[in-house]
Amino acid sequence: MSKIKDAFTKGKAFIPFISAGDHGIENTERYIRVMVKAGADMVEIGIPFSDPTAEGPVIQEASTRALSTGVKINDIFDMVRRLRTGDDAVTIPLVFMTYLNPIYVFGREKFFTLCEEVGISGVIVPDMPFEEKGELASIANKHGVEVVSLIAPTSENRIEMIAKDAEGFVYCVSSLGVTGMRSEIKTDIKSIVETIRKYTDIPVAVGFGISKPEQAEAMARVSDGAIVGSAIVKIVAEHGEHADQALFDYVQSMKQAVLKADA
Repeated sequence: MSKIKDAFTKGKAFIPFISAGDHGIENTERYIRVMVKAGADMVEIGIPFSDPTAEGPVIQEASTRALSTGVKINDIFDMVRRLRTGDDAVTIPLVFMTYLNPIYVFGREKFFTLCEEVGISGVIVPDMPFEEKGELASIANKHGVEVVSLIAPTSENRIEMIAKDAEGFVYCVSSLGVTGMRSEIKTDIKSIVETIRKYTDIPVAVGFGISKPEQAEAMARVSDGAIVGSAIVKIVAEHGEHADQALFDYVQSMKQAVLKADA
């Protein structure tokens, strides 16, 4: 079993996203530990990038704040290395959310070698066309890193092709457009997930637009888990260095919500 799939073995998964380096890399490290203690089953760590095309304003602004601190990819690898060591080592899967440009500029072989060394289980690359996945996956898989595929409402006839080749988990995009909190999600996620499950038995988690417990529960009822990014990043933006309790309470409430979907 892959390390990522293992996150779904205890029931519906809650997967928070955080922008690395937003308000300082030390705070990011502490916030990841806080979210794990609150019940996160896997954490997406965003590598800040100057042109995050899949992101809405909340995460774009977080990337800008992080980059203004001078954070580099090596700093993020060092942070993950610290998270994976010591008496309080984080053992749940950690995945990077990033773009093709940072990986290629850093160097693909070097990037995935370090992913393996520090314990990164997967990468999500929203600007990578499915047709180019093999070029990245061949190097990533060599280092035990899975390249997570995204399936959007517009994928339609491509769902079979993408799902059959998926690894780790399928990231089902709930809404058209960029990331961000939405008052309601109108996409027929249930039918998309049912179609995905015709072609693969790996977990399917839903992201984009989820911010409220009732939304997380609804999405988890028709899938294997919920992914939340902008709402987490907004808490960090509002509280800065003092977001610990707010993050813990929020993640705990969202984890409890996805668990209700298991009942």
